[in-house]
Amino acid sequence: MKMDTYHRASAVGVLPRCRRDRANRLTSPAERPYRDKKTGQPMPITYTRIAIALHWVTAGLILAALALGLSMTEMPLSPQKLKFYAWHKWLGVTVFLLVVLRLIWRITHRPPPLPAELPSWQRSAAQVTHALLYVLMLTIPLTGWLMSSAKGVQTVYLGVLPIPDLLAKDEALGNLLDSVHTVLAYGLIALLVVHVVAALKHHWVDRDDVLTRMLPWIKPRKENR
Repeated sequence: MKMDTYHRASAVGVLPRCRRDRANRLTSPAERPYRDKKTGQPMPITYTRIAIALHWVTAGLILAALALGLSMTEMPLSPQKLKFYAWHKWLGVTVFLLVVLRLIWRITHRPPPLPAELPSWQRSAAQVTHALLYVLMLTIPLTGWLMSSAKGVQTVYLGVLPIPDLLAKDEALGNLLDSVHTVLAYGLIALLVVHVVAALKHHWVDRDDVLTRMLPWIKPRKENR
């Protein structure tokens, strides 16, 4: 009787489907492969190599620009200070161009989803943080450009490409833009600290794959299960 039931179930395809259903019930959402809700196709669990490269190159240049910005303002007027200012501007222009490229790449290449078990408030916080980071990475170089224009100091990218001034010389406006530029830079520093702490918390405390999506040399935990 049991053998007949088994053969009938196998013939109509019920048994494999039951096994799949049971496997799905025993597997947590975090252990199941990510799939596109519209197409049902598997989605990557890490960023593309180009996205990863753009992220880390941009991060390194931002840190260098912040370090120069914090150090050069306290220096007395000298050829070295002027050189630091030029490097700071070049880094700002480069970061701006890379961020624009990152936005284009992100729009045309869908990023990997966050872990399924992530609470909704953390998803919202991540989206807001990323949006603010992109806004600051674009507005800080722009305010620097406007400030240089208002102060009558043209930016010559890499010492060879003059960038046109956006404003006429206006000392008062230049000082105001200087203050805005500084406040935004400190806001970026604070946001970067939050960003890094959250990423480390996900990796070492929550032990999920949020950080490994951007670290190609660390195998995602999902693949280790």
